[in-house]
Amino acid sequence: MILSLFRKKSDPAPVYAIYNAIVAQSRQPRFYADWQVPDTVTGRFDMISLHMALLFRRLRADSGPGKDFSQAVFDLFFKDMDRSLREMGVGDLGVPKKIQKMGNLFFGLLAAINAAMDAQDPLALEGVLSRNVYDDASGDHVRALADYMIAQDRALAGQPAEAIIAGTLHFEEAA
Repeated sequence: MILSLFRKKSDPAPVYAIYNAIVAQSRQPRFYADWQVPDTVTGRFDMISLHMALLFRRLRADSGPGKDFSQAVFDLFFKDMDRSLREMGVGDLGVPKKIQKMGNLFFGLLAAINAAMDAQDPLALEGVLSRNVYDDASGDHVRALADYMIAQDRALAGQPAEAIIAGTLHFEEAA
């Protein structure tokens, strides 16, 4: 707690801009209508988590401002999840438990995505998506989402970290 007093804070405007870009991309109708991502609270959390994972993959090599920026976006993500749970009527005592569970799910998903994508293994990525987004379903929709994730990872790799930290993030169209 005391150390957070000395940590350099990220400018909130770019953090909000990046988070808003992630949320907007996660709400693309194609995910839900064509690729059968469940249009539920959980499905939407999963889509935001996938896009957050892509951002973190892009910034993970940056030990300086990228690391601090990633942490600020992560903090905003879970602050938003906290707010959403409260709006849905989860009581004050239940929110921390649900947030902890969501955090564990997110970090597990991030680790699995990183392992599959670092190995450049599209089938492993499909398996990750099948287990985490589609409740173990398979099919063309799972493959389409895996292809989308790979394309987004490449697109984000071409964007300068400085631009992202300044609040500019571009996603490719979901084809």
